[in-house]
Amino acid sequence: MSDKTKPRKSWHEKLADSKGLPKVEKITDKMSKRWGTGTVVIPAPKEVDEIMRKVPQGRVITINEIRAKLARKHGATIGCPITTGIFAWIAANAAGEAAEEGKQDITPYWRTLKSAGQLNEKYPGGVEAQAAHLEEEGHIIEPGKGKKPPKVKDFEKYLVKL
Repeated sequence: MSDKTKPRKSWHEKLADSKGLPKVEKITDKMSKRWGTGTVVIPAPKEVDEIMRKVPQGRVITINEIRAKLARKHGATIGCPITTGIFAWIAANAAGEAAEEGKQDITPYWRTLKSAGQLNEKYPGGVEAQAAHLEEEGHIIEPGKGKKPPKVKDFEKYLVKL
């Protein structure tokens, strides 16, 4: 098979592909302007999914909370914001894929919010589907302002402690 006819990886396959992660690296000079000094953990996709799976109904977690948990787990200063966000997106899509296949035990990705409690337009079904799931669990969704997506009202009250 040539590269062009090779089937695309499923979201499940992307989630399972750790590519040698996790790894902890020193924050370089270039990155230190934004992230400070110390070390950064680049998590494995499955680690992000595992944290997302632990969020119970009625509770939420933010990407920043996931990053902090990963940093503690690996003894790093911070969790990488870029890969953590990408891996949360992969976990969400793998869950969407599993739901389409009729599976019941899926990662409750809708409970994972952006840092300011905002919904994620890149999750399956966009902010509308995420809002519907969260409202089903009793959350109130505030409309977005300008270009900002909608957010969970008083999300801080519902943050899970993992």
